[in-house]
Amino acid sequence: MNGMAEFIKVAELSEIPPGTSKRVEVGGYTIALFNVGGQVYAIDDTCTHEQASLSEGALYGEIVACPRHGARFHVPTGRVLSLPAVRSVATYPVRVEGGAVYVAPAPQLSAAKPHRP
Repeated sequence: MNGMAEFIKVAELSEIPPGTSKRVEVGGYTIALFNVGGQVYAIDDTCTHEQASLSEGALYGEIVACPRHGARFHVPTGRVLSLPAVRSVATYPVRVEGGAVYVAPAPQLSAAKPHRP
């Protein structure tokens, strides 16, 4: 794949209807998949504040709220948007083919600037 990490099948698209999430394990990483209006995104599942599962958080459009203390993250970029978290989460490349969701187990740190209180 020309230097790119190999994509691994992690779910069927039907398992993640729009507006929902799914937690998966890929290459030693715990990843949250989110379906935002038909587009699937993958980010680290663990909130950078206190180890809560972001896949269990409420999804508001492109924003997920941590279920423990309400920190908010921008799903497409992993950018942290509100306290108490101050660090963004990594994102993962996603491919959807033939109804299957594939993720590359290569975390990408968010290039977006973090929230500044």
